[in-house]
Amino acid sequence: MTTKILTIGEILVEIVATTKGDGFLEAQPLTGPYPSGAPAIFIDQVGKLGAACAIISRVGDDDFGTLNLRRLVADGVDTNGIAIAPGESTGSAFVRYREDGSRRFVFNIAHSACGRLEKNQAAADLINGCSHLHLMGSALAAPGMRDLALDALHTIKARGGSISFDPNLRRELLDAPGLHDALQQTLVHTDIFLPSGDELYLFTRAQNEEEAIAELLARGIAEIILKRGAAGASHYSQAGRVDIAAHNVTETDPTGAGDSFGGAYIALRKNGADITTALRYANAAGARAVTRVGPMEGTSTKAELDALLAEGKR
Repeated sequence: MTTKILTIGEILVEIVATTKGDGFLEAQPLTGPYPSGAPAIFIDQVGKLGAACAIISRVGDDDFGTLNLRRLVADGVDTNGIAIAPGESTGSAFVRYREDGSRRFVFNIAHSACGRLEKNQAAADLINGCSHLHLMGSALAAPGMRDLALDALHTIKARGGSISFDPNLRRELLDAPGLHDALQQTLVHTDIFLPSGDELYLFTRAQNEEEAIAELLARGIAEIILKRGAAGASHYSQAGRVDIAAHNVTETDPTGAGDSFGGAYIALRKNGADITTALRYANAAGARAVTRVGPMEGTSTKAELDALLAEGKR
């Protein structure tokens, strides 16, 4: 039986400063708008690999919303759960890179169309028709998205479905009211956990990686994939540890790399691939994503990932 993968959360455009520096306190040349939103990038990558998938979100009746809808439809994503809100604005994020490669964001999400996401019949139909739910921390920061996400979490899990969770926490969102409780509630039901770097320690008392992994596995999480960026990734389960080295690529824009990694891993893993195969393709997806400017511009087809993997064998 085919697994249909669902995600819930923000859809927005990203506009990128072409200069490096700290923030937007003076005028900057910009490039974009690019389709974006962590759940949207994730599900676009799932769709590009041919897996059945859908997203529940909300956009304004504007060019930014249309830009995203066209991209998701073209890449095979079921967009029936995306409400179009007349008179409202699609979310946006302005990003500027610092000299050290870190990023400074200015978000308009909570007060955009997706910040007022509510359950409707289309959303209910998708929740009932999907057997895997992927949630991200950013989708738990705004009350409307959070309520719908947690409702879907409990519904799909109670029906015997599975849950994957990527914390994906930007510092600008960490103080959102109710976020901490929602993160903990999500982790309780998580089957596949995909933290990046120090996010591993947000959910444990442990102070080192080995103890943190042991603590999380003891809670019943079946798979933990620790994304290490340029250092590759590690997969942990009760069966042991699998490491995969990073690809040697030139980084242009890291935004969306973790989402592309997660999308490839879940698309393959939930449709029959073994851990090693899913991990190889996910690692390639994350690597290829950083070579393109724009968060969704680097999502990949299987043929594109096969080409990158073949290059690595030469």
